[in-house]
Amino acid sequence: MALLPDTPIRYLTGITPSGTPHLGNYVGSIRHSVRFSRRDDVQSFYFLADYHALIKTDEPARIQRSTLEIAASWLACGLDPERVTFYRQSDIPEIPELTWFLTCVTGKGLLNRAHAYKAQVDKNAARGEDPDADVSAGLFMYPVLMGADILMFNAHKVPVGRDQVQHIEMARDMAQHFNHLYGEHFTLPEAEIDDSVATLPGLDGRKMSKSYDNTIPLFTPRAQLQKLINGIVTDSRAPGEPKETEGSALFQIYQAFADDEETESLRQAFAGGIAWGDAKQLLFERIDREVAPMRAHYDALLNDPAQIERVLRAGAEKARALSRPFMEGVRQAVGLRNLASRDPGVSRKAAKVARPSFKQYRDSDGLFYFKLLDASGVQLVQSRGFASPQEAGRAIGTLRQQRADALAQFAAQLEPLDNEGMRAASAALEALAAADAASEG
Repeated sequence: MALLPDTPIRYLTGITPSGTPHLGNYVGSIRHSVRFSRRDDVQSFYFLADYHALIKTDEPARIQRSTLEIAASWLACGLDPERVTFYRQSDIPEIPELTWFLTCVTGKGLLNRAHAYKAQVDKNAARGEDPDADVSAGLFMYPVLMGADILMFNAHKVPVGRDQVQHIEMARDMAQHFNHLYGEHFTLPEAEIDDSVATLPGLDGRKMSKSYDNTIPLFTPRAQLQKLINGIVTDSRAPGEPKETEGSALFQIYQAFADDEETESLRQAFAGGIAWGDAKQLLFERIDREVAPMRAHYDALLNDPAQIERVLRAGAEKARALSRPFMEGVRQAVGLRNLASRDPGVSRKAAKVARPSFKQYRDSDGLFYFKLLDASGVQLVQSRGFASPQEAGRAIGTLRQQRADALAQFAAQLEPLDNEGMRAASAALEALAAADAASEG
């Protein structure tokens, strides 16, 4: 679905309520997203992905508390619910319905390649356990739920880290397959990666993460903030000894909050041998100066959860004003319709001539891949990684020209095919060649 001129670009961001927001969340997502949401040329959707949280935790009280804390954090940091659509995933019943529709057009082979699922399978293999030990259907299927989150509101851009790019590609696959079968309903989303957004180290120098238990909560009380900052791991260099900024967690955290002049001043202080205690005091004062006014707003919101509930309910109504009519169209498209109505898709399908196709893309590992889809959008061939798009493109060209012979030639560059898969892929390549010849004629 093409973007019309003057149409705002639609951005969508999901936040899973599985813990307390920390400074890394703030500088890596919240601060940037709130500033971005104030632009007039964008239409922003922010949602609390509480269905996703069910995959990660089975503690109901933790999910409820985290939902409250995250909603309060975003609002305290300046997210304006009048400018954006801010909602709770579980308040939109059309999302699980769309998840099922997408499940019915998504190949298991696609989900087999999801990074989170593969990581668990690899972990089980290393321990000599059953490949699917501790793998719930929720973990296996959550890329489809994520696809429904994105496609429900036809987001153009989805801000993600590089490790999440695969999920956007999977959502595109689902959208393409559905559009192929039922007409153009979904926009093909694109991953938005901002490498300039900071990734903070935690108290022990590793990436700040709840899984490492090395975080500094964003709105922890002032005295606790100072105590945590004082606990940041530093080296043994004494006062007066020059200190390295490279690899210093303390310096990196300061840099994420400070302007260029402040950063340069601390850099010179490091070179001049500032004591670690003094450096930590500077860091505490700089963070508290930015966070303190928001902390007061956050505390007020936490003490009035009914206000947050009203904001989320209002956001859900705004979201459902889009999701309800959209899903009505999707239901009609798949045939869940009034029995007295006539099929509006007959003439469209009669006029549509489907053909196999190649899709080329770059994955989060930096390598280039392609896949061959049959006329109905089902994946037949999946390549392994190529170093450049040109190499992948040349392989596609050879497959189109030499067909079955090329399948054997590139066997080492393709995911394994059984005999039935080889026959299906060969037939698709023959059909594609015939279609090419017909169009040239």
